[in-house]
Order: sequence, then structure tokens, then C-alpha cells
Amino acid sequence: MNTELVKRILSSIILIPIILYFIIKGSFLFNFFILICFFISIFEWHMMTKNFSYKVFGILFLIFSFYTVYKIRNDFPNNYDYLLLIILICVSTDIGGYVFGNIFKGPKLTQISPKKTYSGMFCGYLLSIIFVNFFLINYNNPTIELTGATLLLIISISTVSQIGDLIVSYFKRLSNIKDTGKIIPGHGGLLDRIDGMLFAFPFSYLILINEFY
Repeated sequence: MNTELVKRILSSIILIPIILYFIIKGSFLFNFFILICFFISIFEWHMMTKNFSYKVFGILFLIFSFYTVYKIRNDFPNNYDYLLLIILICVSTDIGGYVFGNIFKGPKLTQISPKKTYSGMFCGYLLSIIFVNFFLINYNNPTIELTGATLLLIISISTVSQIGDLIVSYFKRLSNIKDTGKIIPGHGGLLDRIDGMLFAFPFSYLILINEFY
């Protein structure tokens, strides 16, 4: 097992309980947490794009994306359930793409991010469905059931997450950098870790608005 993978695993073990605590606890603690994440993301985006004219559009998008995180956590019934579900889909998609993409390899998905493969993409879909199913069975959540509509939602969010990952990878290539920062050992910057989520949250928020309002 290489050093970077060990760092990635250890960082995840430390960060996951902390993030879950803030999400479940809610109130000012959660708001403070996402505010810190927002400022770190803005800083990393600024450092990555300071010589490019499109920087302001990225900042506006980050504002909207973090706003939707706040709204999903605070404005919907069983609010943190939906937030956790979206995060679970994005994380499991990322894990499936990273782990199984490296195992099975095969044709590359795109030149924008050469490490991404078709096998990783499909395994990302599969793992997100498995993880969500496991989550729903063990969590016994009466508000969310694994139906055909839920499966379609999982695949849609997973797709948006993967597209978001590619978009951020594209901007990193334009800036000629590998990672957006070094704040998370083994992962790089915060934007490296939440790139797919930044797009999945607004997408999911628009769906939830249509569902509840």
C-alpha cells in the first residue's frame, strides 16, 4: 500500500466522524462549519484561477453551491437525511471510480482526467446504489425508500457528481496544477475532495424544491 493511499485512508477516518457530527448537530455549528469550508474553497479557487478572467464566475457558483448546502440542511423535512444521502452518493461514486478504476483499468473516459476510466464510472454507479441501499436498510428511514424513482435519483446525482469532478479537473489542467491545495493529506485541497459535491448539491436542491414546494 503506497504512502498516499495510507494518508488518504487516515485522513478519511479522522474527517468523517467530524463532518457527520457537524451535519447531524446542525444549528450554528453546522453553519460555522460550512462557512469555513466556503472560505477555504474560495481561497483555493482564487489561487488556482488568479490569472484567468473566469475566476469571478467560479466564485459566484461557489456562493450558490454552498447556499444550497445550507438550504438542504435547514429548510427541508428530515433535513440532514437528504444531505447525508447526497454526500453518501458522491463519496461512494468517488470511491468506486478510484478503487475499481485502478483495479480494472480499461479505456480512458476522457483526456481531461486521464486516470478516470469507463470501468471506474460504472463501478461508481454500482457502489453508490449499494451504499445507499445499505444505508436505508440499516438506518430504517421512513421518508426515503429504495424505489425506481430513488434509483434514478441516485444515478442522476452520481452522474452530476462525476461531471463536476471532470469540470474541476479541466480547470486544474488549465492552471497546470495537480491539486487545488494541500490542506487534506492524501487528498490535496478541499476542492479536490468536494468537486463533485459542489455540483451535486445545487442539482439536488432544485429537485427537492420541486418535490416539497
